[in-house]
Amino acid sequence: HLEHTPADVQHVDIEDYAQTYPFTYSAEDMPDLLRSIERQHLDPLREIDRWARRFLDEGSTDTLMLLSNMTTAIKREFTYVSRAEKGTQTPIETLTRRKGTCRDYAMLMIEAVRALGFAARFVSGYVYDPAGTDGRVGGGSTHAWVRVYLPGSGWVEFDPTNGTIGNAGLIRVAIARDIYQAVPISGTWGGFPGSFVDMTVQVEVAIAGQQSAAAPSILKETAQC
Repeated sequence: HLEHTPADVQHVDIEDYAQTYPFTYSAEDMPDLLRSIERQHLDPLREIDRWARRFLDEGSTDTLMLLSNMTTAIKREFTYVSRAEKGTQTPIETLTRRKGTCRDYAMLMIEAVRALGFAARFVSGYVYDPAGTDGRVGGGSTHAWVRVYLPGSGWVEFDPTNGTIGNAGLIRVAIARDIYQAVPISGTWGGFPGSFVDMTVQVEVAIAGQQSAAAPSILKETAQC
């Protein structure tokens, strides 16, 4: 059972001192955020740094606009591809190839915002769009997106695959500093190759205090988008 309260960009209320970038996290927050600020991937030629800084204005930059522009730029400028194979491209590979899966997009954005000093985390879960009317990518399989810590609002969701801000329609299952800490399935299994093909996960979303808002959504757990 997972309780979920949808919140969109209108609910993002950033502390005054952090509304413009650059800013420094408070002395109270910093000890808990340090590991989420640390870069996880090598960037010897500072390619990620340069790409991240294209979203900065001269002087100061509106913090939420910076993150919003980066989120929508990934959706607009990169080509989404579904990949069943395990593993993730490095952020530099995604930046160079200009294409990737949702998990590749998430890791690129995480490294980019960390290059600017933001605390960020990887999120794995599901997109809930039962009617298919939102046009979101990621429905029907596990999905990946990003959380960035913004003083005043806490951890705020950014989905670069769909270019959205906020957790509406995003059902969190795992949150981690690095993608390898949020592997949905791990371990070993012995048997004949044809004995196990895939698995299904049933996700039922209901409005609190009411019957299910829709029939359970059957999701094929064959790969992350």
